[in-house]
Order: sequence, then structure tokens, then C-alpha cells
Amino acid sequence: MDHPPYRLAEDLDRFLGDPDDPRTTFSYERTIALDDAEAFPADICRSLQEWGLSDYYVPVRHGGRLADYEQLLQLIRAVARRDLTTAIGHGKTYLGGVCVWVAGDDAQAERLGADVRAGVPVSLGLTERAHGSDLLAGQVAGEPAPQLPGGGWLVSGEKWLINNATRGSLIALLTRTDPAGGPRGFSVLLVDKRELDEGAYRHLPKVHTHGIRGADISGVAFDGAKVPASALVGTEGGGVETVIKALQLTRTMCAALSLGAADHGLRIALDFAEQRELYGRRLIDLPKARRALGEASADVLLHEAVALYASRAVHTQTAEMSLTSAVTKYLLPTGTEEVLAELTRLLGARAFLKDVHAHGRFQKLERDHRIVGLFDGNTLVNLNSLVNQFRSLLRGHRRASGDVAGAAAAFDLGRPLPPLDPTALSVVARRGSGVVATLPDRVADLERRAAERPELVPVRDAARRLLATSEAVHEEMAAHQDVLTDLPPAAFETARRYALCYAGAACVGLWTANADALAADDGAGALWRDGLWLRGALLRILARLDPATPDGEAHHTYEALLAQVRAARTEGRLFALFDQRAPAAAPEKAAAAAGENERTSC
Repeated sequence: MDHPPYRLAEDLDRFLGDPDDPRTTFSYERTIALDDAEAFPADICRSLQEWGLSDYYVPVRHGGRLADYEQLLQLIRAVARRDLTTAIGHGKTYLGGVCVWVAGDDAQAERLGADVRAGVPVSLGLTERAHGSDLLAGQVAGEPAPQLPGGGWLVSGEKWLINNATRGSLIALLTRTDPAGGPRGFSVLLVDKRELDEGAYRHLPKVHTHGIRGADISGVAFDGAKVPASALVGTEGGGVETVIKALQLTRTMCAALSLGAADHGLRIALDFAEQRELYGRRLIDLPKARRALGEASADVLLHEAVALYASRAVHTQTAEMSLTSAVTKYLLPTGTEEVLAELTRLLGARAFLKDVHAHGRFQKLERDHRIVGLFDGNTLVNLNSLVNQFRSLLRGHRRASGDVAGAAAAFDLGRPLPPLDPTALSVVARRGSGVVATLPDRVADLERRAAERPELVPVRDAARRLLATSEAVHEEMAAHQDVLTDLPPAAFETARRYALCYAGAACVGLWTANADALAADDGAGALWRDGLWLRGALLRILARLDPATPDGEAHHTYEALLAQVRAARTEGRLFALFDQRAPAAAPEKAAAAAGENERTSC
């Protein structure tokens, strides 16, 4: 199956050129130099603009090319695979615009879309120095300004730790428009700094950060800024609800940052293991190193499968995105942090050193990725979101009322996606989870397949254990479904376990829906045959659900996955669920690499 989102990302990669070649604008060498200088990657962003990446931040109905969130996922992943600072700095414009895509009127959205496509940076102003993620405590206020033609607001206050706050010409600003505050006391205003009076705002100093050093992390302070009524996004007082719904989309797209980081980290660690010699043997031949790389490979595919499902569910299961986005935003950043931690142990000192192995790229990507877990709601925020939905999830599970049809449509990778209807976004998944509701039937499908193909018995057995654990987790929910404040640690643990069960259900659904079509493909087809990637994903999920889970098949599974990731690297392919070519190396670099491989017997 020639999957279009991967072909599109391959085209972007090809346009950007070989990242190992320092002569390309978007090279690893260039990103390291910018990081050292704490400089924004402006020239790289111009290259992305030249290709047209900003067009994919704007929905088709508003003049852009965003028709498929799976495409956007793979495009941001391709950028993040090279450099997280660039992916975050450039991609933040999508985050800045998404409130308008969710709640703005057509005229407002078309004006913003034209700006975004022209390369105008946009930011989202939510957090404040004194309040962090407590949005209802925000003090940036908009006082009614009847003296303005058509009305409007005089905005005063300070937003802080805002990505693109200084570079962005437009900022979607969560503003207290009712002095009493509360859930209906805030509005989103799309503030155009180009139209403000001189002295009505000022930029706060750049905040120096441990990772993404070159990003524009700063702030903006307003002092009676005159903001017209036309700046209102959605309804007055509807700002918090608009932000919550918008974050369901951005949290899902944050998965691309973690996917790209894991792609890059696994490649660096694999190359090191192929070349490094210890005790008279290459590191790749040592059992502990092989196990670490095999487990990391399984995690990479598990995370890809969850993100793939979530990006499609944006279109097919829109009313359940409060659930899907929380699972995805919790699972991928924390899981990728675990992958990078394991690869750090494999690399040893070279994980921290600069100018030794891979020019110090690993230490940069590991630093950069730490902040992904904080974007758009941190780990606790997302687990808390799941806990707050325990009642509807438990009720939906007992009634089997989740959107099973939407889940089936997301599973089937050959099925075209319908346009996103933003009005279908909901602050809670009222009917429960459609993807988890599919698990019994999908396990029954594996039962039938395993009866005819004994090689699928290990996958069937793992899926059976997942189903049993999922039932137990739903019973655990009952103890916490009525708790609204002062949540006990046990509730967060149940939410963590639920997220893993959800991820497992998504993986089983994807494999059963597509394995027959993909197993015969060249390249990535080997991952689909005999349930290889699914076997690895379920092993990793079950190990986290119950560390005492028997892993009799684990050694063979991880060895098979390691063989596949090595083959992909040798053949110039991305290690992924679909075949995607890496950008070709310049001829002289390819020759040099061949010589190095010969000398190291890689």
C-alpha cells in the first residue's frame, strides 16, 4: 500500500536534502551551530516556507492544504527528525491559528489563513508567570471599549513563556473579559500587533532554556491595547471551551515531535552500536545492547501506531478527541523519554558529549525533547483529563456505546478521511471510547487467524491478556468515578493503565484492519507479516501494565525487530510502519560512508 502521507513527507525530506551534508540549509551541522548560539533557525524556516509547509497549517476551507491530519503529523515528524527546535518554532504557527479554525467565522479564518500561508508567525498566549497552566486564574484582562468604532476591548496584562511571542505578528490571546472570571469569563482575541498603537505593548526578554535554545520563548505585555470587536474568536465568554477543544488537536499533533525525536535518537544509537567495539566485539553483537535496541524499536512502532490512529480519529471520531488527545499526549512524550533514557545508557558518555559521536546530536535532541511533555498540558494535566472522564468511560464501556464505526474508519488506512467538522469537538467523550469497545471483536478476529496460522498464536495470547487487563482497569475506574477534587495517586495510576489499554486496542485494530493488504509490501511489509510489529507493541504495553508478565516470546520478537531496523538503515529507509525513503546522500558522502562501513565491518 502506497500511503500518501508518507509520500508527502518523503517529498519534503527530498526537498530539504541530506541532513548529513553541511552544505544543505537544514543540516545537522547547521542546527548544532544555531543551538550553540541560541539563535532562531530563520533560514531553515524560510526553506520550509519555500516548500509550502505553512499551507498545511491552514484548513482547505480557509484557503490552505490541511485536509488530512495524518499528513500534518508526518510532515511535522519529518522536520522534528532533523531538529526539534525548528519543528517547534515553525509549527507553533499552527498552534496559534487553531482556535480560529475551531471557533472563528469564515471571514476571520480566511484572513488568518492568508497570513499563515504568507509566512506570518502566529502564537498562542495562554500562560502567565504567576499562574502557569491554571487558565482560570489568568489576569490578562480586556475592558469594554465603547469608544472604539464597533466596540472592542482595552487589553492589559502579561503573557509569559509564550513560543513566538516576539516573532509572532498575531497572537491568539486568552483574555479575561468578565472581571468575575470563571469558566465563562474568558474570551479568545486574535490580536494583530501590527495594528496596535505604539507603546500599547512590549516584548518581554527571551527566556534562556535548557533545550530548544534557539526558540523564541519570551512573552508580551499589553498596556491598554485597543483591540477591535472583530478580533473576537467565537463567542464572548467561550474562550476556555474554545481553548480546550483546540488543544485536543494540538496535543495530538505534538505526537509528531516525539516521533521525530525517537527516529533521530534510534538512528544515532544504532550507528554507534554498529561501529563501537568493546571487549573485542562490536557493541551491536552484545546481548544487552541488542535487547535495548530491540525494545526501543518496538516502542518506536508502538508510538507511531498510536499517533497514526489518533491523527485519523481527528476526522472519524471527533467527538472522542478529548480522550484520544489526552492518551496520545500522555503516552508519546513519556514513552519517548523512556526510549531516549535507554539509548542514553547504551551510548554512555557519548550521549552527553559534543563533537565526539554524531557531532553531539544526541545530547541536543534529548534536551530538546524534554519540553514536549510540557507543551499543551503536561503529563499530570492529561492524566487528570482521563480521570475526569472515568464516569462517562465506565458508563460507555458497560453500554458498549462508544463510536465503534468511527474507530473502524480510523483503523482502515485505505479508507479516505472525511473533512474535520470542528463543531463535533466535545470537552468530554460522553459515549465512552469507541476504540476500546472494538477490542473484544478484534481479539476474536485474532483468534480466528491464529487457528489457521500458528505463527500468530503469540500475538493472540498477548491480545487476550490485554483484553483481560482492560476489563480489570474499567473495574478500577469505579472507585474513582465520583472524585472531582483532591484526586488520590491511585486514580492517576488507573488513568496511566487505561492509556496503555487504549493504545493496545488501537494497535490491535490497526493491524487486523490492514495486515492482509500490507504484509506483501516490500520494505515495511516484513513488519506486518506474522504480526511482528504488533507483537512487539503488545509486549511493551503488557510489560508496563504488569512487570511480571511472562516474556517468553520477547527475545525472538526484539531480535526480529532489530533485524528490521538494521535493514532499513542499510537500505536508506525510515524505520516505520510504511516504506519511506531517507533523503539521498551527496555522492562524495555516500562514498565516504561506504568506506567507513568497510573499515568497521558495519
